[in-house]
Amino acid sequence: MNIIEGLKKEQIVAPEGYNRWLVPPASVAIHLCIGSVYAWSIFNPALTKELGVVASSSADWSLTSVVWIFSVAIVFLGLSAAFGGKWLEKVGPRMVGFVAACCWGGGFVIGSVGIAYHQLWLLYLGYGVLGGCGLGLGYVSPVSTLIRWFPDRRGMATGMAIMGFGGGAMIGAPFKEWLLKIYFEAPQYLGKASDVALTTEGGKRFAQVAGSLKEVVVASAADAAKMPIPGAEGVYVVGTGSTGAAAVFFTLGVIYFIVMVAAAFSFRVPRPGWTPAGWAPPAASSASSKMITRNHVHIDQALKTPQFYFLWLVLCTNVTAGIGVLGVAKTMMSEIFGSTLPMIVNGGFAATYVLMISVFNMVGRFFWASTSDFLGRKNTYFVFFVLGIILYVSIPFTAQQVSAHPAVMWLVMFYAVTMIIFTMYGGGFATIPAYLADIFGTKFVGGIHGRLLTAWSTAGVLGPLAITELRDRSLQSELKALAAKVDPAAFQSKFGATVDHLNELVAAKTVTIAKLMEIAPAGTIDPTPSLYNTTMYTMAGLLVIGLIANMLVRPVHEKHHMPHEEFDDGMVQ
Repeated sequence: MNIIEGLKKEQIVAPEGYNRWLVPPASVAIHLCIGSVYAWSIFNPALTKELGVVASSSADWSLTSVVWIFSVAIVFLGLSAAFGGKWLEKVGPRMVGFVAACCWGGGFVIGSVGIAYHQLWLLYLGYGVLGGCGLGLGYVSPVSTLIRWFPDRRGMATGMAIMGFGGGAMIGAPFKEWLLKIYFEAPQYLGKASDVALTTEGGKRFAQVAGSLKEVVVASAADAAKMPIPGAEGVYVVGTGSTGAAAVFFTLGVIYFIVMVAAAFSFRVPRPGWTPAGWAPPAASSASSKMITRNHVHIDQALKTPQFYFLWLVLCTNVTAGIGVLGVAKTMMSEIFGSTLPMIVNGGFAATYVLMISVFNMVGRFFWASTSDFLGRKNTYFVFFVLGIILYVSIPFTAQQVSAHPAVMWLVMFYAVTMIIFTMYGGGFATIPAYLADIFGTKFVGGIHGRLLTAWSTAGVLGPLAITELRDRSLQSELKALAAKVDPAAFQSKFGATVDHLNELVAAKTVTIAKLMEIAPAGTIDPTPSLYNTTMYTMAGLLVIGLIANMLVRPVHEKHHMPHEEFDDGMVQ
């Protein structure tokens, strides 16, 4: 009972003379933990090869089904933030932060059980649903608190609060890669494909192992090189060895729980009437306050204003354009450049790419949010959308050029373009709470922000759905076109079946673009780099919608303002 009482809002009011700079570290710590969701793509290779280990077997989960786990987590982030935001205003950030630790850490533990027993629904339930709730509660817990501690620099405050979320993958990505290597166990090796008698049934490959027929995977030299501990190309028995993903999930669950609980107990809220020493609100007539209200809008009344829905569209389109790429960042980098520049874009390069996404995402959150204190929130989003449209449209051009004329300059261009995109993606998250405080006031900004994060939930579905569906359509089309160019005899010799069984072979993951390219006629251009072109054009179109929504944002009409006698929380008016 004493522990529960110690979590409540009234028990964590800061004493006289409390240093407000002690609050940001706790916020960053929590966001670093939950921000590791951005490194989800690190798990994609392991989860899609959980049974085959070195290559995907017929029963392994598809990339699409694995990517959707990330989407479910983001959906529940938004839903839990929508409900938890109002609860936060009542119970305070310490209580919410503690519950977030239980959900996020517990979600990883349940997910580890799902991986160990190859039960996809448990992974969805643990990491997706429970973990997603931990994401949402952990995300909103520091925001309104820091806005109250830093009324003089709202953008900088939200940048600090959310900066850690963008940086979560910076620490999480290499740490997860290291853990996967530690827990990895190579499967049983039978020898080179030429030395093993293989049969093909229903698109699956089989071989005799200890007197019985066992499903196997045939790993190419590239597959073997991608293993955490590189092995030999050849035939491996399905169901032996381990990717280490289950153990990694359990380990992370325990670590995240401990760190987040410690951070939650560090939260304090300012006493009523507190303001920074020597600071006064800007005059209503000053240029910097044109889009900053000196009133408050009730959390429920905010939903009745057009500004809420314009800002909802602003956040949704900005996030959708980036989140689909984040979910498959490592995979996309490998597919676009892995076949054209294999000596440069190897597994280590792709992992570093994920790390740099996190770095630029984190830096962008603090940089753009702080810049918005001077540039203005509306103008900042104008930059996001206009520049973003140009950058997204440039990606298909880069992919086309590297496919036709492989050169490092196209990789450099792609790298620079995506890093700028991710700074603005992160900056959008960090700037939106200050935008809300400017438009609706600070009294209920935590709750309003939580409800606005349903836009993130929507984007968590739209982004991965667009990128996976459009990519799959392009993939199927290119596989059929490529198979038609291959000599039928060479096809049957390599895959043990005729081209007529292409659909079965593709479904069983026996046939891939990379394997078809090995027997394709000389001069055939690898279509892999162009798989994401349609997606990029679609994302650019969404940014146009966000640009229009942002242009329509105006100050809230006075009829929605709360009466001044209800300003009872000591907030600056």
